[in-house]
Amino acid sequence: MSKRRKSQRAAVDTAPRKDKVRDVFVPRPFEGLVDEPEWIALRELVPAASAPLRLAPAVVEEFGDRPVTLATVLPMAAPAVSKPDGRVLIGLQRHQQSGDVSRDLAEALLCALRTEPGGQVTVPPLPGPGPRLQDILVDGPLEITMHDGFEFWLDPGAADDPTVQASLERANAAIYPTVRMAAAKAAYWCQVPEKAHVRWVLPDDEDAALDALARLGAAGTLTLGEQTKFAGMFRAHGRLVPVWDLPEQAPSTDWEDPVAQFSKRYAEALAATDPLDAAGRRARQGLLGRQLTLR
Repeated sequence: MSKRRKSQRAAVDTAPRKDKVRDVFVPRPFEGLVDEPEWIALRELVPAASAPLRLAPAVVEEFGDRPVTLATVLPMAAPAVSKPDGRVLIGLQRHQQSGDVSRDLAEALLCALRTEPGGQVTVPPLPGPGPRLQDILVDGPLEITMHDGFEFWLDPGAADDPTVQASLERANAAIYPTVRMAAAKAAYWCQVPEKAHVRWVLPDDEDAALDALARLGAAGTLTLGEQTKFAGMFRAHGRLVPVWDLPEQAPSTDWEDPVAQFSKRYAEALAATDPLDAAGRRARQGLLGRQLTLR
């Protein structure tokens, strides 16, 4: 080995080693939060919505009581934004993420709080061990505001900039009509090209929810009425999300009562304690074969 190679190897051997950040998969990152199904819906189903968040007392003591807003998505799918007036926005839907979404969001929020107001927020793709949302927020029901566009991103007067306006128009063009339903928490009607859906993030344990849906399937009461179809279900962050195909022309208000009636049937099926009969077991297997791709 040459002297040069020896010196290079010696330099490598004596350089401080960086500990590898291990990723950890958490199947239910929002577990323990009062509105777990709504967090899941905002992350996976809703294009444009926001909700205010409250910082835990220890975080307020360190950073001050700064206004924090949860957003479904931020410009360029950024993890967080620090506004010049001290407001902080964090985005649920982002490009880089680890196996623990709650840890990612908490780190994004803390990075934004450490950033000077108006500064560029830098967030590590793998944050490593540390506080999660459940540790740094005052938990409570989300006060969700649905938006037809992403104008809530902007500071007053920002839309006057032609470049900003063009970017906003491109972002708004990707939004499909979505309505939060009153008949059930975390149930959303949406209209995509040539069809409409209701998608509902169920709050219950996956196995119990699947058994309840199987009972309804065996009884022939799994649809939302005539001209509707049970399309299948997603799995999202440890919860089931059944999906119904609906007539495209009918507005969201037409489905409030059918969803309310289905919610009652589902609750009754969920409360049943007897084992599934043969028809129920066949229906359960059929449901497992009708899982949908979330994205």
